[in-house]
Amino acid sequence: MSHDHEHDHTEPPSDLELRVKALETLLLEKGLVRSDTLDAIIETYEHRVGPRNGAHVVALAWSNDEFRRALLADATAVVSELGYVGRQGEHLQVVENTAEQHNLVVCTLCSCYPWTVLGLPPVWYKSAPYRARAVSEPRSVLAEFGTHLPESTQIRVWDSTAELRYLVLPERPRGTDDWSVEQLQKLVTRNAMIGVERARMPEDLLERDP
Repeated sequence: MSHDHEHDHTEPPSDLELRVKALETLLLEKGLVRSDTLDAIIETYEHRVGPRNGAHVVALAWSNDEFRRALLADATAVVSELGYVGRQGEHLQVVENTAEQHNLVVCTLCSCYPWTVLGLPPVWYKSAPYRARAVSEPRSVLAEFGTHLPESTQIRVWDSTAELRYLVLPERPRGTDDWSVEQLQKLVTRNAMIGVERARMPEDLLERDP
């Protein structure tokens, strides 16, 4: 499995996009789905029920120690109280990254994934190479995403199932002590909540918005 670090790892390949578009066209032509219904579903999972929900959860945990402790103790209940409920997210556990331990999420059997807080799973998460190598050689997989950890940092791999799904709480970036929840959310990416990358640094935002 190789990755070009100049592009977004969560972006589907162009051939897949074409296949999805062809399927969408066929469903519409056959009258099996209405265009406004399809648009609503896409809007829901890409934006309202997408990684923005997870980013909000992470930013709240960074900002409020009481919330963070409650989240680590019972993520399902805490996330439900925020209104982030639905299929693929009924049973959730949050695992926290520290200097001593880095967490990585995979589903070795299929592609179990907490849609309610992360949106639709990226293509690479469902691929056989990632599912196999995340377990057998996690440090190499992380390196391919540009995440290089000290040898002293333990890597723990969490295997999602239909009964239990995981969300990684990344380490809070330095220099953000006085940041608001809204500002912190901009540092949280889907890849960081899966564990293949760290959260963005404040300077990364400056590079994106000169």
